Amino acid sequence: MRRETQNILLILLGGALLKIAVNGDYLRYVKPSQQPWVIAGGAVMLVLGVLAVLRDLLAARRTATAPATEGHEHHHPARSAWLLLVPVLAVFLVAPPALGSDSVTRTQGRAPDNAAAQASAHFPPLPAEPVVPMSLTDFVTRAGWDANGTLNGRTVSLSGFVVHDAGSTMLARMVISCCAADARPLTVRLTGLPQVSGYASDAWLEVTGQIVPGTATKANGYTADLVVATARPVSAPDDPYEY
Repeated sequence: MRRETQNILLILLGGALLKIAVNGDYLRYVKPSQQPWVIAGGAVMLVLGVLAVLRDLLAARRTATAPATEGHEHHHPARSAWLLLVPVLAVFLVAPPALGSDSVTRTQGRAPDNAAAQASAHFPPLPAEPVVPMSLTDFVTRAGWDANGTLNGRTVSLSGFVVHDAGSTMLARMVISCCAADARPLTVRLTGLPQVSGYASDAWLEVTGQIVPGTATKANGYTADLVVATARPVSAPDDPYEY
């Protein structure tokens, strides 16, 4: 690859990183705390690319003003190298969607990797509210390891995207520790309300309901059954992951 192509790739990659860091698309790849590193990486690549272009322009100007020598060869850039810009432009112009139902079905059956919940634990009681909003991480952790049974008989509110797998309809969220590469799914099986099976995969829902005690086991990846009372479509959040 010629130096000119390398320089342009650096500029485009740096610009792409700055773009997704500013408009929030970086949340599809990494957790919010990584934003400063995305900005720093993009800025460094952009500056290096611009400096390299300026250096080459100055070198070309000096060459143009120097006396011509006999036998001087003219090198023409390889046009095929510019095809390498296509994937860079794709990242710059079209950000891929966040991980969804396909990722869940490919990894279904993996137990949540929660070091704080490797054995039965005693969790504090839930707030004294008719409907308790919860993250799916908190719900799944309590469902699998709470020795006090604090979820039993309580109505909770959960949000996530729809997954259809093996005849079941589930609510899911992807949990990441650092970036999308280490994402793992958390799921809840929706029962009691036949309408939920009519929602398309990856549609976002907010549901309320009560857990069926004892349904979250290691064998099913700690996927508890939730008897759904209500379900309504919601917009996908700007940050689709849990941490």
